[in-house]
Amino acid sequence: MSTIFWNTIKYSPAVLGASLLVANSAYGAPSLEASSTETQLAPQDLTVAQATSESNSEILKQINIYNNEGTNVDSIDQVTSVSQLRDVSPGDWAYEALRSLVERYGCIAGYPNRTFRGNRATTRYEFAAGLNACLNQIERLIAASTADFITREDLETLQRLIQEFESELATLGARVDNLEGRVAFLEDHQFSTTTKLEGQVIFTLAGAFGDEKADGSGDDFDQNITLSDRVRLNFDTSFTGKDRLRVRFEAGNFIQLNDVVGTDSARLGHDEDNENNVELPDLFYLFPIGTKTTAYVGTSGLAIDDLFDPTNPFVESSGSGGLSRFVRRNPLVHRGPEGAGGGLTYEFSDALNLSLLYLADDGDAPSPAQGDGLFNGAYSAGAQLGISPIDNLEISLTYLRSYQPGDDVNLTDNTGSDLAREPFGETATSANRFGAQASFRLTSQIHIGGWFGYIDAEAEDDNGAVEEGDNAEILTWSANLSFLDLGKEGAVLSFAGGVPPKATDIDGADEDNDTSYLVEAHYKFPISKNITITPGAYVIFNPNHDDDNDTIWVGAIRTTFEF
Repeated sequence: MSTIFWNTIKYSPAVLGASLLVANSAYGAPSLEASSTETQLAPQDLTVAQATSESNSEILKQINIYNNEGTNVDSIDQVTSVSQLRDVSPGDWAYEALRSLVERYGCIAGYPNRTFRGNRATTRYEFAAGLNACLNQIERLIAASTADFITREDLETLQRLIQEFESELATLGARVDNLEGRVAFLEDHQFSTTTKLEGQVIFTLAGAFGDEKADGSGDDFDQNITLSDRVRLNFDTSFTGKDRLRVRFEAGNFIQLNDVVGTDSARLGHDEDNENNVELPDLFYLFPIGTKTTAYVGTSGLAIDDLFDPTNPFVESSGSGGLSRFVRRNPLVHRGPEGAGGGLTYEFSDALNLSLLYLADDGDAPSPAQGDGLFNGAYSAGAQLGISPIDNLEISLTYLRSYQPGDDVNLTDNTGSDLAREPFGETATSANRFGAQASFRLTSQIHIGGWFGYIDAEAEDDNGAVEEGDNAEILTWSANLSFLDLGKEGAVLSFAGGVPPKATDIDGADEDNDTSYLVEAHYKFPISKNITITPGAYVIFNPNHDDDNDTIWVGAIRTTFEF
């Protein structure tokens, strides 16, 4: 039975093609083309009232001519190639349809003078004659393939299989009915037809250890163990299935460790500190433009790393990646003035993409005051080129131009020394930022990555210690090594470290004389699909790039709940 159905499908294009071809010919011209063997008729004269026996006789005469033309002229056999028809050319709108009917099904014949006359109108009788020829050809094709038709033995085998698996088929039907019921229940009780709710809760047990603070005060710091939390609720809404409106609510009660030990390098990577007051830090929208471009626009929380790939897949996440703030992403190009604005990413191919952005500080963007607003306050503008020259290797090259007013200068986003953060003090500062990042999957279970960052900063004002136009250079680098599925599927053991942002040259002022290093180790272990525990520690040598400062240790156990 399946073979009969297949053959019907196989040959039905001939019937449909012939019908469309002849019908289009019938409506393609207002009058019949004159010839030595046919009578000229005006379509407007062929009314029902005039369909007399005389006109019918004339039409039958035409059909007879159509079917038997060539009695006194050498006629051609069945057309086997459309090229045999001298009035058909590849530029004709129905050329491909005619070629298919001629060469695939062999049911179109030409006139004795090797013409098809495709522009002349046709009568219903001529249509019937052409359709009959195609149907006769189909019958011959089917008759030639009867050996492939299903046999009685096949039917008996099919019936026996149905009986043998009758119980399994009944069970499958019941499962389908049950699944339909469950889907209907979910549709009736779902949170929203367009919005998905995702939540993340982090509990962190942490402590910092050392002797003196790294701020030069000589004071000891408290070495207490703390228990803190961060809660995020993301409402992701899609209106087309390809876009996303992100609304995030967040609260946390961390006491940031830089305030405790005297160096920004000690900060945890997830230390939200709003005393568990609920805030709305993220509000942005991303949507496709065509098939290769994704656009972003937001009024709050649209971060540089939302548009520029940090190229650091196993350490970047605050909830499941690195414990320290520094190792998560290149702080000189993936952190900075951000929050409100927009950008886009264009995919040239799977191996090449380009991202562009302009972001203003989301505290300045909504303010109409002088020196604020979308374009007169702190901002970041730049581009990132993503390259994947071979499988498992990703490289990103980043450039940013930033500006920060004098009371809001923070070139390193609290990841390096005080001099690197404010090389000119509280003086308006612009900066050209450069970054190169790489991520390479050595094997299915070993990954390496890293980055290098450089800033050329310029003072935009005088403050007594520096002059307008003075320059400062800041650099940083980091590398990481991850072992995947170690001990359990989904588990990741990572080692990361490098040099936090360091001021290497400042016009008219001292730079960081020594070099600080931060080294971290952590192990992400999934307890279940929704719970992950990450114990780890990091150590800071020569904090604030001063070898007179004592080494600082930070230990933490982060537990992440996701739903």
